[in-house]
Amino acid sequence: PRPVPAELTDGNSEHLKREHSLMKPYQGAGSAAMPLWDFQGSTMVTSQYVRLTPDERSREGSIWNRVPCFLKDWELHVHFKIHGAGKKNLHGDGLALWYTQERLTPGPVFGSKDNFHGLAIFLDTYPNDEATERVFPYISAMVNNGSLTYDHSKDGRWTELAGCSADLRNQNHDTFLAVRYSRGRLTVMTDVEDKNEWKNCIDIAGVQLPTGYFFGASAGTGDLSDNHDIISMKLFQLMVEHPVEDETVDWTKIEPSVSLLKSPKDNVDDPTGNFRSGPLTGWKVFLLLLCALLGIIVCAVVGAVVFQKRQERNKRFY
Repeated sequence: PRPVPAELTDGNSEHLKREHSLMKPYQGAGSAAMPLWDFQGSTMVTSQYVRLTPDERSREGSIWNRVPCFLKDWELHVHFKIHGAGKKNLHGDGLALWYTQERLTPGPVFGSKDNFHGLAIFLDTYPNDEATERVFPYISAMVNNGSLTYDHSKDGRWTELAGCSADLRNQNHDTFLAVRYSRGRLTVMTDVEDKNEWKNCIDIAGVQLPTGYFFGASAGTGDLSDNHDIISMKLFQLMVEHPVEDETVDWTKIEPSVSLLKSPKDNVDDPTGNFRSGPLTGWKVFLLLLCALLGIIVCAVVGAVVFQKRQERNKRFY
């Protein structure tokens, strides 16, 4: 058997939160009698995996934890497999991992609800935007307060926080993904190359996520298809110290947000207007002050040049 991938956590089993974890043997496999998890749509539970969609067109399925998570700092390890008969660019659409307020709500975003509240990690296997220069499969992160819509035609570029390419489909070895959220920092890492080591994918600070949301996974197929399998989802509690002032915060009332949502590198504009209409964060204030300082310097230089020219002209009159 293949060794377990290197833990981002310290690996202590007491930090594993079983009420938020999905592992073999799945209790009530093949029936609806899974006490901690609900599934819907095309999802099929077997003794070896939870298949969200079969390799068939126009299918969608999901599985959701019944227990809300009240941990401020956590790390989710997902053992998954995406595979099918489709050759290059003839497969889709992908798989999504969720930490959201809503659960068991079908929709157009990889089999789940759009305009959600919370965090989504998308494992997108098909490029809908023909003009894209990205290499697929592509992993991306999105934080939503219910106001943003995922644009499938642009592969979610307008609302993406960050992302990376990962060769995770039709692999003969195990494939893993880890999502860590701690003290406002979101980290996503992959282990899909059979090297038994984590590789950086996404690392973003300034992310605010409330407690009391639900973990889930969903997948969808359209004209193209794939098998989307979840083999395990393990949630670990991270033992992290917080500032004293955090004790007075009601973490269930926090609105999902990011302190600075900038346009992705390959976009000229951000149609969501997040940068322009968002609150003045420290980074934005710094940029404004820098622009003001540059403006003052330019004005001073121009003024000095004009003054010197006038002095020289006046001297010629003496």
